[in-house]
Amino acid sequence: MIFTVAVDGPAAAGKGTISKALARRFGLAHLDTGLLYRAVGARGGDPVAAARGLTPDDLARDDLRSLEAGQAASRVAAIPEVRAALIAFQQDFARREGGAVLDGRDIGTVICSKAEVKLFVTARPEIRAHRRWLELGGDEAQVLTEVIARDERDMNRADAPLKPAPDAVLIDTSDLTIEAAIARAADLVAARLPPA
Repeated sequence: MIFTVAVDGPAAAGKGTISKALARRFGLAHLDTGLLYRAVGARGGDPVAAARGLTPDDLARDDLRSLEAGQAASRVAAIPEVRAALIAFQQDFARREGGAVLDGRDIGTVICSKAEVKLFVTARPEIRAHRRWLELGGDEAQVLTEVIARDERDMNRADAPLKPAPDAVLIDTSDLTIEAAIARAADLVAARLPPA
């Protein structure tokens, strides 16, 4: 079975949590595409060379979830040559036998524009900043400033800006529990899965 679930959205909206839950529930492979960009940013040096030379060890680094790695990912993701170097990897993963869930910023619009299910997971910036602050600590006002700056950068980059695909289903998690958001997404996937 070839079946792709594309999950896009801004930072700390819940797309990773939802994607992992969908992969577990339906027995699909999962790829957090943001980790690819975080790994490229964390490697330092020439981002294009880093993207072309990415290894599984780079994806296993324990510092990829830091705020710094997220900011670096947003910066290198704006470089067209970096995006081009990582597209084939993501597309191959998406169309693997057994199905896959990919989450990121441009999965439904660029990487997997023909995905069987497209979700756009979002939440108000203040909610997302509070979630990120609970996860990472620091100054909550500064985290909000950084979330807004990252949204601005991601939504206004020239190459593959963050936006919902025209046929994506919007899930706003601002006022939903994790369980309710996952249930909503699971219902959408279940409705489109081919019969076993």
